[in-house]
Amino acid sequence: MTRYRVYDDTKALFHLSDGVIYLDGNSLGALPLGVAERVSRVITTEWGNELIRAWNTAGWYAQPRHVGDRIARLIGAEAGSVMVGDTLSLKVYQALAAALDMNASRKVVLSDTGNFPTDLYMAEGLIETVGRGHQLHLVAPEEIEAALSEEVAVLYITEVDYRTGRRHDMAKLTAKAHALGIVTVWDLAHSAGALPVDLAGCGADFAAGCTYKYINAGPGAPAFLYVAPRHADTARAALSGWMGHAKPFAFELAYAAAGGVERMRVGTPPVLAMAALEASLDIWDRVDIAEVRARSLALGDLLIAEVERRCPSLKLVTPRAHERRGSQVSFAFEGGYAAMQALIARGVIGDFRAPDIMRFGITPLYIGEAEIVRAAEIIEEVIAGEVWRRPEYQVVNAVT
Repeated sequence: MTRYRVYDDTKALFHLSDGVIYLDGNSLGALPLGVAERVSRVITTEWGNELIRAWNTAGWYAQPRHVGDRIARLIGAEAGSVMVGDTLSLKVYQALAAALDMNASRKVVLSDTGNFPTDLYMAEGLIETVGRGHQLHLVAPEEIEAALSEEVAVLYITEVDYRTGRRHDMAKLTAKAHALGIVTVWDLAHSAGALPVDLAGCGADFAAGCTYKYINAGPGAPAFLYVAPRHADTARAALSGWMGHAKPFAFELAYAAAGGVERMRVGTPPVLAMAALEASLDIWDRVDIAEVRARSLALGDLLIAEVERRCPSLKLVTPRAHERRGSQVSFAFEGGYAAMQALIARGVIGDFRAPDIMRFGITPLYIGEAEIVRAAEIIEEVIAGEVWRRPEYQVVNAVT
């Protein structure tokens, strides 16, 4: 299979509007051109002609496992260890529930203040539902390693901080956690498709992630769940849906978990969304993630240098060290929300995270050096010219 050269070959594979520099792929990836054809074929040929037979004839039933194996390559997972379906919130819930059961004598879930809020909300809800005296303990991201102890049941963190792009050392933290008898749950929402991940090599226990960011599978695209093979036949499926049953079409009245990661299926898979995801993965099958990472770091360095030279009032909050950052560059600015609205109006699309973070996602599949330099020029126009102070940019939208 011929490999795509990152950006040189891959930019032409995406729909990108003229005059737009899209720096928000860390929130929603751009549209791969193959998606429309793939989804249309599923609608007209498979659903339209085959109707319900397509669960067998078109392989719909096997999609969650088949697509999971394709994602496994991007996250360094073993074959047969990744299940796709549902949302990231549900997948982290499943992973955390299973992890707590594996360490039932301990009551502390350790996370950090940089974790994505939905992960923390799901933990709070699970702890309240279980009612076994667990507590969620939060520390600053840089204090995670020191907070590991034999009282902790589960280390539950996102590898790359959604606000700052700060990256945890997965291998180091997992090794220390295991030495203390702690089970690990990693959120890969800002890692998968952005940088090399080695779940098997690190010995991670569980991991979950979404596919609508760097993997470019579209809004609401299904999430994935990784269960280390050593746990796959014993991990409890807290959300014991019919698709995770050992014999779903026997329609037995009592639940019996399927073997392996199949038990982490919940409900009927979203076939149309899976089709969009498969079309995106067609690109990833021909891309070297190491090349993506190298170009991401170079582009991030360029953006940092250009913005700092042009706009000293913007404070960099993303680590400069390559090994400590993901694939985004974030700046703090008191007028950050309004400034981002002014940038979007001028075709530079990033996003804002409270209280004052302007985020710029680096997605090398369709962003290159010329776009980065031009974006920095427009950022300078907005900041130095105080364009962001205009009243029309002060109106806060529902989605920031």
